[in-house]
Amino acid sequence: MALVGKYIDLHDAYLSVTEAIRHGGFACDARVDIRWIASDTCETPEGAQRSLAGVDAVVVPGGFGVRGIEGKVGALRWAREHQVPTLGLCLGLQCMVMEAARDLLGLSGASSTEMERDTPDPVVTTMDSQRRFVTGGGDLGGTMRLGAYPAVLTPGSLVAEAYGATEVSERHRHRFEVNGAYRERLEEAGLHICGTSPDGHLAEFVELDRELHPYYVATQAHPEFKSRPTRAHPLFAGLVRAALERRRGVCASHRGADVVPAGRHGRAGAGGGAVAQ
Repeated sequence: MALVGKYIDLHDAYLSVTEAIRHGGFACDARVDIRWIASDTCETPEGAQRSLAGVDAVVVPGGFGVRGIEGKVGALRWAREHQVPTLGLCLGLQCMVMEAARDLLGLSGASSTEMERDTPDPVVTTMDSQRRFVTGGGDLGGTMRLGAYPAVLTPGSLVAEAYGATEVSERHRHRFEVNGAYRERLEEAGLHICGTSPDGHLAEFVELDRELHPYYVATQAHPEFKSRPTRAHPLFAGLVRAALERRRGVCASHRGADVVPAGRHGRAGAGGGAVAQ
């Protein structure tokens, strides 16, 4: 499983994410090998192919600032086009929306106002409650949208099926949101806003139509903080499950055999990906 980030030289920067990935493996009786990918290496299609070839799933975690953003977008493009199960977290959701706007809607200049203040298509923009802080009218410290917030999920969506519920609560830390002016066009392109704040204003979860992709999901939240070894977070368990299903299909089509059997402490099969029992 590829973890595509900008701070990969210090693995502890993503400790909660990597542990949640492993918890997802426990829930599926699989060991997950993590491939650390510097997002900068995925800026071009060729770079993304070199970095991501052979992975069974992709995780794009949160972060701040412009460095590495185009690489995260490039990794998401590769994962979408190659039907590789994908989970985006916080900034990962915003990059997923940017990629869809550019490549599915044809809005080549689509971006976030965090990265490009004068973007012609601000598909991700500052939350109304955060504008005065971003423009210098207040202290940036401790003023983000922080803590646990409820969300309402679309019945029948991949996300609702993963949770087994249509009302959930997740922890947050962000200033930017999906621009509601683009929601209808994103929906028409197949990227569904499948979870919102209770008032319907804030996009909390997105997913690509399951007819277009088996598992292409993102959340504005940080679900990794609620995952536990004996109680894997459903989005991470769902990602590992989708990765195993894809791996079995690839193995069957390429070698005429199932995934190499192994227990949680067995040896990995070829390719160093997740191993099913």
